[in-house]
Amino acid sequence: MVKEVTYYDVLEVKPNATQEKLKKAYRKLALKYHPDKNPNEGEKFEQISQAYEVLSDAKKRELYDKGGEQAIKEGGAGGGFGSPMDIFAMFFFGGGRMQRERRDQKDHAVFTRRGEDLFMCMDIQLVEALYGFQKPISTLDNRTIVITSHPGQIVKHGDIKCVLNEGMPIFRRPYENGRLIIEFKVNFPENGFLSPDKLSLLEKLLPERKELEETGEMDQVELVDFDPNQERRRHYNGEAYEDDEHHPRGGIQCETS
Repeated sequence: MVKEVTYYDVLEVKPNATQEKLKKAYRKLALKYHPDKNPNEGEKFEQISQAYEVLSDAKKRELYDKGGEQAIKEGGAGGGFGSPMDIFAMFFFGGGRMQRERRDQKDHAVFTRRGEDLFMCMDIQLVEALYGFQKPISTLDNRTIVITSHPGQIVKHGDIKCVLNEGMPIFRRPYENGRLIIEFKVNFPENGFLSPDKLSLLEKLLPERKELEETGEMDQVELVDFDPNQERRRHYNGEAYEDDEHHPRGGIQCETS
């Protein structure tokens, strides 16, 4: 049973809160009561930092749960408290134990970090590229943001757009973040998705295509799908052909007794 809940109350979490919830709570409160934003809340900021420093450390948290703040002050788990600004800097910008933990983390499934910016790719359908869309994105701090493209606001394949202030925190500017940069991939329909008559109707709705003025000097060629293995097979067959010239292979040999 937890002897004291003051630190949990400071972070506005329950005593059984997970590390993820503790991080989320600290992030929210530290930004809210940071001296740069609330100069008169220095004591509150210090309490938040002290509570997070203890509860984010498994050994200190166990000691606190059994003996309260007094047990921490007596030095049972390395006693004493760090600077609130150092704790803030370590949390948002890396350093010490947190920086080592971050190096051990695997690449994120969605985001790639480049300095203060986050990069991601987003697949959209052709109809969304032409007529708009709304897409939810789950952020690293467990929020959901919705990006919107309005009808007529064309998004082309390979277009790169960004959302301001949704990247990583900027060092020494705790209330500013980098950009979330999104590269769009437009997925086109498969061949034959429309009947010829509907395809003709669609053509009338789109900008007019430019017709080619053919001349007698032009040669018609066929456009086919690219096969990356074709050159490999051709190279292999060429080697086999050269090998046959130097070492002719006979037909099937019958076994002899």
